[in-house]
Amino acid sequence: MFVKLQNIDTSSFHKLYPIQTPITSVPISISPQINTSEHQSIKKQHLILVNSVGVAKKSSTSNGNRIKTDVAHQVFVRKSDRNEEDNGGMRKVRDYNGEFRDKDRVHTKWARYGGRIAAMLEALERVKDLDKALRPWKDTLGKKERTIILKEQTCWKRSLEIFEWFKMRGCYEVNVIHYNIMLRTLGKAGIWNKVERLWDEMRRRGVTPKNSTYGTLIDVYSKGGHREKALNWFVLMQKQGMEPDEVTMAVVVQMYKKAGEFRKAEHFFKIWSADKYCEEKRGTSAATNGAVDSEYQVHICLSSYTYNTLIDTYGKSGQLKEASETFAWMLREGIAPTTVTFNTMIHIFGNHGKLGEVTSLMQTMDQLGCLPDTRTYNILISLHTKHDNIELAADCFRKMKEAALEPDLVSYRTLLYAFSIRHMVSEAETLVSEMDNKGLEIDEFTQSALTRMYIEANMLNKSWDWFNRFHVVGNMTSECYSANIDAFGERGHILEAEKVFRCCQEKNSPTVLEFNVMIKAFGLNKRYDQACQLIDSMEGQHGVVADRISYNSLIQMLANAELPHIARSYLRKMQEVIVVNDCIPYCAVISSYIRLNQLEEAVSVFREMIDSNVHPDVIVYDVLINAFADIGNVNEALHYVNAVREMGLSMNGVIYNSVIKLYTKVGCLKEAEEAYHMLLSSEMGADVYSSNCMIDLYSKRSMVEQAEEIFDNLRVKGIANEFSYAMMLCMYKKLERIEDAIQVAEKMKELGLLTDLLSYNHVLGLYATDGRFKEAIKTFREMLKSGVQPDDSTLRSIGVVLVKRGVPKQTVNNLEVMWKKDQHNGLKEWTDTLYSMDVKADDDDEIYIADDV
Repeated sequence: MFVKLQNIDTSSFHKLYPIQTPITSVPISISPQINTSEHQSIKKQHLILVNSVGVAKKSSTSNGNRIKTDVAHQVFVRKSDRNEEDNGGMRKVRDYNGEFRDKDRVHTKWARYGGRIAAMLEALERVKDLDKALRPWKDTLGKKERTIILKEQTCWKRSLEIFEWFKMRGCYEVNVIHYNIMLRTLGKAGIWNKVERLWDEMRRRGVTPKNSTYGTLIDVYSKGGHREKALNWFVLMQKQGMEPDEVTMAVVVQMYKKAGEFRKAEHFFKIWSADKYCEEKRGTSAATNGAVDSEYQVHICLSSYTYNTLIDTYGKSGQLKEASETFAWMLREGIAPTTVTFNTMIHIFGNHGKLGEVTSLMQTMDQLGCLPDTRTYNILISLHTKHDNIELAADCFRKMKEAALEPDLVSYRTLLYAFSIRHMVSEAETLVSEMDNKGLEIDEFTQSALTRMYIEANMLNKSWDWFNRFHVVGNMTSECYSANIDAFGERGHILEAEKVFRCCQEKNSPTVLEFNVMIKAFGLNKRYDQACQLIDSMEGQHGVVADRISYNSLIQMLANAELPHIARSYLRKMQEVIVVNDCIPYCAVISSYIRLNQLEEAVSVFREMIDSNVHPDVIVYDVLINAFADIGNVNEALHYVNAVREMGLSMNGVIYNSVIKLYTKVGCLKEAEEAYHMLLSSEMGADVYSSNCMIDLYSKRSMVEQAEEIFDNLRVKGIANEFSYAMMLCMYKKLERIEDAIQVAEKMKELGLLTDLLSYNHVLGLYATDGRFKEAIKTFREMLKSGVQPDDSTLRSIGVVLVKRGVPKQTVNNLEVMWKKDQHNGLKEWTDTLYSMDVKADDDDEIYIADDV
């Protein structure tokens, strides 16, 4: 529906969406049209009904009285026929299937047609035999009446039965409009063989398809998921020399939009509008007999539906500017935006986080008197929950009710999920109570979300009661059982997870999905034996074959638990029953062996992988390169580096880091520099680890300038860490650049980078060597307070301080022996000796010894 606007202030939107030109290269204007099906005269106080003998009767609808039916039809509605019953004051009629329907609703539903059509439709709904149902009108049934009868059927079988009855009677002409209705009815029901049979029948009967026929076929096939066939109908239409009208054009745009081919949708519309413009322009030129043709005299008539489709297409493709321009142009052309238009615009801008524009849209909607509907509020609720404005979302829900709009399932589910993930138990339970009172079904997604809510709110009994409520009914699917198993298992409630799994086995045969989630739950709770037992029993005891996910999940958990030998046995079993073409499970087992320093076993698994024709990726190679680099085995590490190059795999940053670490360990400066420069030029760039390796390599060779260059680069980037500073400190100390070393030490303390035992030892050694006893003791005290346990190197530096302050060498040696025998009491002797020599950092300082030292 669209209405020409006369005096609408659109300045607010022109400010928001200023445009100079329309979205296409052709001028578009809209002629005012009225859609009579949407604009009934609802303000009329009376409806005129015509009975079968042609006598007009008036029946007031303002007081809610039922509309009277014609005399001839009263034979079918007599209460004595036991087809009508009272139900608390609401009268019901029985249809031909034996189901009772609200009698008043049935009448009101068809009253808009006026005349005798309501009586015909009611008869068809209640009487199965068509000859009996239509007997009063069989000789006077008109084309329009037959069209409405077909259009109003809700069951495709009944519609087809009536259609065949019309043809069988012989006295009724079945025209292209009737075929169009049947094509749409059967297409919506997905009865494609009958759609094609009907199309063939049209050709045999000589019924010429119209533009609308092709548009109908394109629409139903597209919506039915058969896009290629829909396109075939479009091609056939063009071959017949028919150009798509606006309705068909919008259907094709919708088809492309649903398929995600937004550029094709836009291109098709522009081609169509350009062709239509040229066609209209030629018609205008001919009409004016060669008069001067102005572009502004040529108009293409579009409906608000087309604008809405275009706006939605642009929105879904992320083209906000084009969507805004289309909306602004719609306003400029005087087309009244509908609630659908505003909903689309709000949805588009809301999804892109443009909340200011959403507010402006709501204000303009109010200014134009366009009332929001349930979908409007649903969009706002979803938008606010996504931006964590739960109060605003709840407020929208309240306002929807205040506006006398009934929240639907989407309203409840969206808000209910938002409450559940925030553990808003009371609010969630209130919504559930409302849904129960309204008889609204709680879907499985919502059910599992609330199970998680109760679990995470430490309300285990309620979570179980909530699950059991749906389990007892017996309508839960495998996906829902799996979600509940996962909810309990992830939070460590393995017993409850097992109970859900057993409940699933009681109600229906579990699928591989439930087994996989249960295996995961056992793994998360370190029940590895039970996980293995479960996968072993799947096929033999339950008739369920373990799939790739089953084995991958088990292998990963066993490998992470440092049980690579067990994981390897399941890897072999997996290879026997499933074609494994993924190196991920192999990599997990290899990594597990490496963490246990079992390199021979790791290499053995790697060879098994190659023998099984599974191609390793760079991650597998990196794991092996890194392992051999750690032990300084250059030959083995380089062997795998060369293998990467031979396979044509790109050397990523991780491998370069491993290679640099390898060359650093064995002192290969040139090779390390080459790898580092390659890493610098890569997309990843050099990280702090590889840079620290190079600083270490340069510092060992006293290459100060090169080390300082890398260190300064790290500082500028803000990624220099404790080890970067410690290595520079060591280099300056070795070169006897004590002041530089002291500056580095002070900077480390200032930045809070003094946390590691090795770094403390470097700083303590520096202070002891330089005679900075006060700083050394203060650093030692901070070290103990931080919980870092000293080692022999630490106490050697403290021993230097004591000896230089006059403590006999033998006393220091005795302290070292005591420390080795009993570290806790030995450390206490060290600190007591420091106090006795009066070398505390400050008079009020106190040496702190942690209880766990």
